[in-house]
Amino acid sequence: MQRQFDDVLLGSIELFCLAAEAGSFTAAANLAGVTPAAVSRSIARLEQRLGVRLFVRSTRSIRLTEGGGAYFDECRTALALLAEAERRVSGAQSQPSGTLRISVPTTYAHFRLLPLLPAFRAQYPLIKVHAHVDNRNVDLHEERFDFAIRFRAQPESRMVARHLEDAALVVVAHPDYLRRAGIPQTLDDLAAHDCIEFDLPSTGRAIPWLFREAGRDIEHQAHGNFRCSDDVLSGVTLAKAGAGLFQTYRFIVETDLADARLVEVLPGYAGRSRPVSLIYPHGKSLPSRARVFVDFLMQTLAHSSASRKSDFRTTAIPASPHAD
Repeated sequence: MQRQFDDVLLGSIELFCLAAEAGSFTAAANLAGVTPAAVSRSIARLEQRLGVRLFVRSTRSIRLTEGGGAYFDECRTALALLAEAERRVSGAQSQPSGTLRISVPTTYAHFRLLPLLPAFRAQYPLIKVHAHVDNRNVDLHEERFDFAIRFRAQPESRMVARHLEDAALVVVAHPDYLRRAGIPQTLDDLAAHDCIEFDLPSTGRAIPWLFREAGRDIEHQAHGNFRCSDDVLSGVTLAKAGAGLFQTYRFIVETDLADARLVEVLPGYAGRSRPVSLIYPHGKSLPSRARVFVDFLMQTLAHSSASRKSDFRTTAIPASPHAD
């Protein structure tokens, strides 16, 4: 095999990756223990070898060019594979390390992912986790995320989607609201109720409520005097304040249902859910820190799902003389 890379070139690639991750030649120099000038010379050598510009430079910042971003993706993967090979040979493979960057919606973050992370780090103390909690769909390639968790994911061809769970939907209300407005028995009854609407951030349109009746899937466009956007928890907060009915994920309100702070309505029309998927780039060999995270998440959520399959108690609502 003919030699293609010398020590200087490999070192330049490492400095290039450090600069891309840190967003600064100076920060990369500090991490590597060299001078900013040494980093600049290394980047210049790479650009001359490749015949492309890797960074757009200004007096205050640097950013990757399109070619630089593609090169960074490949170099980062190659360096991770080299490090993993070294760990395997040295017997250190049992201790994955590095940083994981995960994009996760607010609801799934607070009620699913974040509570699991301390247990994950207890098993893998050398892994750092950066959780980006937001309802915006990030671009994993452009923004350098390892994973994204998404509802209703339709994976692109360049992405892998691992199914985490089917998040069951439930319609809830506060007991005081039901005493005041009555308990709906059919979908037609919803027309007489305040149904809290929620706008899907990507479209700006209210999401239809999903039901199942006699094995048939039904979409119902609910209407009311309250409308929320971006954060599903705002609708839950309104429901807990007695504003009206709200359809949300059962995992968000299961404690409130168990403690009778909220009551499930229309249980005979339940059964619908939305899929939750873990998304990551296709065709890349996952570093060990990413592989153990996937395994941990799949196993932990599967165990949690099995343990949650129990009946929720139904709270009786005292009849009101004005109830339907």
